[in-house]
Amino acid sequence: MKKISYLLLFIFMVSCTSNTIYKKPVDLIPKDSMSLLVQELMLASSAEFLINKNLQRNINYMPFVYDRFKIDSARFQSSNLYYMSKIDDYQRIFQDAENSLKQQKDYYDAITKRLDSIRKDSIKNIGTKKLELKKDSISKDSIE
Repeated sequence: MKKISYLLLFIFMVSCTSNTIYKKPVDLIPKDSMSLLVQELMLASSAEFLINKNLQRNINYMPFVYDRFKIDSARFQSSNLYYMSKIDDYQRIFQDAENSLKQQKDYYDAITKRLDSIRKDSIKNIGTKKLELKKDSISKDSIE
């Protein structure tokens, strides 16, 4: 009886795993384009809650991303479903998108750091010029 229950449990566990790989869609988005698309969708979803230059908030930028890549949401969904069934490809797509976003962040952080250092230097220079002007005015007053 114990062996039968173990056998039934084993069969149940094996039957629960899903190794479904969907058919390749006719209009499948290529992996490199899918990686770029995922990257843009991540940016669009995070920008939804920021205030844009027109002081508007809660704008859905997803349709703009679909327009930029000249696809519709149904094509994205079918390609996304296909790549989800092939987990290695799906992980690679998201890893590429994440690496690209990190590179962009590092690039813009470096620019911001450089601009901040230039700003600090210019503020420091203004402060030293004011001190020099005060010293010059004090020395001129003492001469007269």
